[in-house]
Amino acid sequence: MSLVKPDAARRVVDPKQAFTEESLLARLLELPRGMRRWSAGRLGWIVPLLITVLAGIMRFINLDHPHALIFDETYYVKDAYTMLQAGYELQWPEDPNEGFLAGAPVLAGGPEYVVHPPLGKWMIALGMLVFGWENGMGWRSGPAFFGTLAVLFTALIAQRMFRSVALGALAGLLVAVDGHQLVLSRTGLLDIFLMFFVVAALYFLLVDRDDGRRKLAARVAAQAAANGGIPTPKQLLYGPWILWRPWRLVAAAMLAGAVSVKWSALAFIAVFCLLAVWWDAQARRQAGIKHWLTAAVLRDGAFAFVTMMPVIAVLYVSTWTGWILSTDGYNRQWAAENPGEGLTFLPNWLNSLADYHRSAYAFHQQLSSDHDWESGPFSWLAAGRPVLFFFEQISTGSDGCTAVEQCRQAITDLPNPLLWWVGSVAMVVLLIMWVGSRDWRAGAILAGIAAGYLPWFMYPERTMFFFYTIGYEPFLVLAIVYLAGRITSRHYQDPVRHTIGLVGVGLFIGAVLLVSAFFWPVWTGETIPYDQYRLRIWMPSWS
Repeated sequence: MSLVKPDAARRVVDPKQAFTEESLLARLLELPRGMRRWSAGRLGWIVPLLITVLAGIMRFINLDHPHALIFDETYYVKDAYTMLQAGYELQWPEDPNEGFLAGAPVLAGGPEYVVHPPLGKWMIALGMLVFGWENGMGWRSGPAFFGTLAVLFTALIAQRMFRSVALGALAGLLVAVDGHQLVLSRTGLLDIFLMFFVVAALYFLLVDRDDGRRKLAARVAAQAAANGGIPTPKQLLYGPWILWRPWRLVAAAMLAGAVSVKWSALAFIAVFCLLAVWWDAQARRQAGIKHWLTAAVLRDGAFAFVTMMPVIAVLYVSTWTGWILSTDGYNRQWAAENPGEGLTFLPNWLNSLADYHRSAYAFHQQLSSDHDWESGPFSWLAAGRPVLFFFEQISTGSDGCTAVEQCRQAITDLPNPLLWWVGSVAMVVLLIMWVGSRDWRAGAILAGIAAGYLPWFMYPERTMFFFYTIGYEPFLVLAIVYLAGRITSRHYQDPVRHTIGLVGVGLFIGAVLLVSAFFWPVWTGETIPYDQYRLRIWMPSWS
C-alpha cells in the first residue's frame, strides 16, 4: 500500500533535457523516468473485479425482501411501471399499492406530473423488463446493478489517482461495505443512479487527464526536437492545441446521465468541468508554457465547452424521448394550447418541454413541507438523521421471530458510522493538507465533496433527506484512502512509521468490517429481536 508523491519526478537542470518526451512525461504524469504510462497489470483488473463481485453478492442477496413499496419506491417504482406501458408517467388512483403488489395494478388514466427527469425511472424499468415488475427483484435489480458498478468505478478511480492497486482495493471495499450505499443500491430510488454516473464521469476525466498530458508531452517534445531541443519562445507562450479528447466526451455522456436522473447533478457538471480545465492549466505550467492559465482557458476550456456541453444537452433531451413522442404526456401540448407564450422560437415540443422544466424548477424551489425523516446538511456529516425506509413489528412465532418479546424488521440508510465519521474528519484534515501542499488529488476529492454537499446550503427552507449525500459518499471514502496512503507510504514515512501506519490502517479496516456486519440486519430488513434492534440505535435521531 503506497501513495506516490505527485512531485516524485526529478528536476531537470539542462533546458534541452527538460523538453524531451521522457522528461515531460515524468513531470506531467508523476512517473519514474523511462515509463510512458502507469499500468497496474492484471491485478489492476482482477482485484477491483473481485471486490465488485463481493459488492454484487451483498446487493443482490434476498433483494426481493420486503415485498412492499418502501419509502419513495411508492413513486418511482410505479412511475417506472407506467413508463413501460406508455413511455411516460401515468396517474394512479388512491391507495394503488395493494393492487400493484398483488400483481393486479389499476391505473387511473391520464398523465402524471413528475419533477425528476426520466432516466432514473427508465433504469428501474430495465430491471422490471429482466426480472418482472411483480416482485422486488424486478424493481430493485436496476439500482443493485448500477450500485455495484459504482463500487467498481470507485476502486478504479482510487487506483488511477493514487497509482496503487492496494489503495484502489481499499476504496472499493469501503464503498462495498458501507450501509448508506448498500441500502440505496437495494432500494428502488433514483439517487444511486446519480452516484453511479458521478463516479463514472470522474473516472473518465482521470483517463482523459492522463491521455491529454501524454498528448501535450508528445507535441511539446516534437516542437522542441524541431528547434534544437527547446521550443521557440512563441511556441512556449501558449503551447500546442490539444483538440481531440475522446475520453472527455465519454465523461460528458456520464454527466448527462447524472443530470438526467436528478438536477442536483448540475453542480457536478460545473465543478468537474472547472476541475478538468484546472488540470489542463497545471499541465501546461509543468510543461513550461508561459501563459499557462490563459492557454488552458482559451485552448482547452473553450474547446471542451463547445464539445462537451452539446453532448450533455443532446443526451439529456434524448432521455425525454418517450414524452416527446407521445401526444398525451403531461404538458406535452402546452405550446399548442398556449400559442405565442414561452420560447416561441423553439419547436412546439421543445417549448412545451421548456415550460415543463420551468414548472418543475418552481416546485423544487418551493418544496418545504414537513416530513418525519427530513434533515438538513448541517447534520449530514454526523449522519444525524438517516431515513428509516421500512419498519415492521413481527410477532413471536412468525417470520422467524423466536424472541420472547416481539421482533423488528427495519431498513435504514444509516451509513457505517465508523466509516462515515472518520470520512468527515478526513475531509477536514484533507482540506488543511491541501492548503499546504496543493496536491491535485486532494483538490479533486475536495471538489467532489463540495459539488455534492455545499449546494444544499443554498436552500435552507427546502425539505431534504440524508440520502441526498450519496453523491459525495465516494469522495469521503477517497479522503480516507488518501490519508491511509499517506500514513503507509514509504515516500512520506520512515520504516518504523510505515509499519505502524500499516498496522493502524489494518485495524481500521477490520473495525469497519465488524461494524458493517453488526449493522447488516438493519440494512437488509432481517428479523431480529427488539433488544437487538435497540442496540443498533446509537442516537435517538436514528429511530
